[in-house]
Amino acid sequence: MRSAFLAALLILSGSGAIAAPPPGDAARALASADWSKMETVAVTMTEYTFSPAVVPLKVGVPTKLVLRNEGREHHYFVAEAFFQTIASRKIQGSDGEVKAPSFTAVEVYAGKSLEWFLVPMEAGTFELLCTVKGHADHGMKGTIQVR
Repeated sequence: MRSAFLAALLILSGSGAIAAPPPGDAARALASADWSKMETVAVTMTEYTFSPAVVPLKVGVPTKLVLRNEGREHHYFVAEAFFQTIASRKIQGSDGEVKAPSFTAVEVYAGKSLEWFLVPMEAGTFELLCTVKGHADHGMKGTIQVR
């Protein structure tokens, strides 16, 4: 199980498909972040919703984004434009963690959760959706609002 988790996250880690913040900017954001003051934001995924539908984050504030799948199916957390504007420290679950500069999608298996440690670096409103076939068509969409 641990190997499958780590392999899945490594496959999902950025490979240049999405432009991450310049390495120096992301590294500075992570190095200067006070993780003892991080905020926690939880997103619950079910068939076929993200809750909350608007995910609130703050520019420059270290954040633990908790992705919980309380559904019966696996779900993806995909926000490509948002992913281009963050500094990612790591994603972890009970089976391990992955440290990568960027991601293109995060899959959470049914009944499982992941914690994503990140620093939003740019304000904006970003589209969020589940890319499992048919899920977005059934309304599994939302937004990430960074202020």
